[in-house]
Amino acid sequence: MRKLLVSSVAVVSFGAMSIAPVAGQVPAKTAPLKAAAKTFVAPKTPWGDPDLRGVYTNNDESGIPFERPADFDGKRLEDVSEAELNELREERAEQAVERAPTLGGAPGVHNPVHWFENFNARNSRAWLITDPPDGHVPPLTAEGQRRAAIAAARPNVYNTGSDSYEERGLYDRCITRGIPGSMMPAIYGNAYEIVQGPGYAAILYEMIHEARVIPLDNRPHSKIKTFMGDARGHWEGSTLVVETTNFDERSAYRGATSSMKLVERFTRIAPGIVEWSATVDDPRTWTRPWTFAMNLSMKDDSQRPFEYACHEGNYGLKNILSAARAAERDAAKSATKD
Repeated sequence: MRKLLVSSVAVVSFGAMSIAPVAGQVPAKTAPLKAAAKTFVAPKTPWGDPDLRGVYTNNDESGIPFERPADFDGKRLEDVSEAELNELREERAEQAVERAPTLGGAPGVHNPVHWFENFNARNSRAWLITDPPDGHVPPLTAEGQRRAAIAAARPNVYNTGSDSYEERGLYDRCITRGIPGSMMPAIYGNAYEIVQGPGYAAILYEMIHEARVIPLDNRPHSKIKTFMGDARGHWEGSTLVVETTNFDERSAYRGATSSMKLVERFTRIAPGIVEWSATVDDPRTWTRPWTFAMNLSMKDDSQRPFEYACHEGNYGLKNILSAARAAERDAAKSATKD
């Protein structure tokens, strides 16, 4: 069930937002998928490009830790056995059920469980980062550390402030989740549609209802900075490679700068499955490039991205600001009485 965004606190952090199987339900094993991938040959479009067209979701990747958990220190992703992965799925399912009643972005705020679309998540991996091999985001540069310290010192009311709408994030304001943020699963709205035509590919995102049009004709990047960056694509075998630059720093991923370059790879690895990976490269922020990946599962046309209508339903932003003003009035009255 897809709902309008009615509160900015309704979207919780990626590592803790999965409502996976209810008790007693265990996600399906991935062994058949791996077997199918070995013999899979990607179909072609009528004009000869690899065919990625379709409706997708990454609900099954909800709840996967971004970085390698301490329990797997010394292991690479490929070292995690199918038995270990199945055990992880069961543990995550139980934890998700326990968390469900208490999830919320602020003390005393709880999300209605009927919002959640990611029940029965069948995680494809133990963690998301594939490079560096240790499964962790590389250290920040000296400049990155300075910017992170400044950001951490800003006043924080719930998420980012309540003095003005300008203190809220672009997501709260229904402007953008950015890239790759728009590809990360949330508690709802995790539908994507890939459209192709000769010389172009396009991706429609349900959350915030954004779209990217990706030229495939080797044209140079523009010099205009935008929230979604400037995307250019090409084919490497059956993989669509999309290089995006010229990000507006207000939407750059994880505190990166406008120098960030994002290289995404979309590869159809099995019937109904596209592996999406993203390599983040910003020498002003991290000491080296790094990569994470997840699977996108194909759905039928009945699951196409729903109209998000974010602005129309964004009562949360108005309420956050009006509540802050009311608190200020109450404080001023109390001070007058004293």
